[in-house]
Amino acid sequence: MSEVGLALRAAATRLAAVSETPRLDAELLMAHALGVERAALLLDPSRYAVPEAFATLVERRLAHEPVAYIVGYRDFWTIRLAVGPGALIPRPDSETLIEAALDHFGARSPHHILDLGTGPGTLLLAALAEWPAATGLGIDASEAVLTLARANAEALGLAARAAFRVGDWMAGVAGSFDLILCNPPYIADGEALMLDVVRYEPASALFAGADGLDDYRRIIPMLPDYLAPGGAAVLEIGSTQHMLVAELAEAAGFAVRCRRDLGGRDRALLLTRA
Repeated sequence: MSEVGLALRAAATRLAAVSETPRLDAELLMAHALGVERAALLLDPSRYAVPEAFATLVERRLAHEPVAYIVGYRDFWTIRLAVGPGALIPRPDSETLIEAALDHFGARSPHHILDLGTGPGTLLLAALAEWPAATGLGIDASEAVLTLARANAEALGLAARAAFRVGDWMAGVAGSFDLILCNPPYIADGEALMLDVVRYEPASALFAGADGLDDYRRIIPMLPDYLAPGGAAVLEIGSTQHMLVAELAEAAGFAVRCRRDLGGRDRALLLTRA
């Protein structure tokens, strides 16, 4: 086995204590330390020597720092997003919202897209990459996070079609939108989370009151005023929140469909005018 292969195996053994994907974490950290893509590393690890920086990166991961913060990016849907402390890390489960929107529109394209709580531009930029004729607006409460979103839009060649601004959900937003995307905080206060999340990711993007529904109660009643005819709003939910959030949506006059993520968990509610 090559020097890099041995180092990866040793690191994965150690990282198993803090990660559900220790081998993947080790490979991503090694690739980052080498300044290459993971695919290139795996294709021929014997061509590389173990860089000194690798040990430091492994120690950071052992302290529960998320890999995305260490390497500075996370791949999501078809795009790569720069991320950093203060920004919620994009998760594969959230790709379910894009899948639900694609199913709803079929061969059509939404013209105007709104992403509430956009973070580093996650859902908005993934949607704009999917629909080249669309434009969009991303809203977030953090100007620092929006700096990341704007940089991501620029790096992806989407800056001309994506606008970002600080806001409190839909307060001050004008116009109507064919597609409204939202991944709000939905974790109940006091719920136990992994140390990776608790220590490093922003609490404001995670917790939403005693039952995790505070932000849904604010957002859903406002949606009818902003959703264009034939459009859809897609909300991420916790895996046990389908019925509770659906009741809020139905009370606001929406028909509701639920889409499950790849793990078979309820993950996205698609809201259309009833």
